[in-house]
Amino acid sequence: MKILYKPVDMIAWFEKNGQIHPIKFKVAESDFNQVISVERIQSIHSEKMPGKSIHVFECQSTMNGILKQYQLKYEVNTCTWYLYKI
Repeated sequence: MKILYKPVDMIAWFEKNGQIHPIKFKVAESDFNQVISVERIQSIHSEKMPGKSIHVFECQSTMNGILKQYQLKYEVNTCTWYLYKI
């Protein structure tokens, strides 16, 4: 997997108990925007860094006809989503 650590626009829904469900995200490239639907979440775990709480989502989706695995990160303190690995 290649590390990107690129901020993305995300559509997600949050349950009352705090559980997060990413739905789809938009990757902004220099010449186009690509919208990718999250087809399957394989696992979810949390990371603690100094001053940061991060939720990590291991996901997979079909991109350009190819099934790919990738990692999304949600930084709780800043409410920012990142495409971390693909």
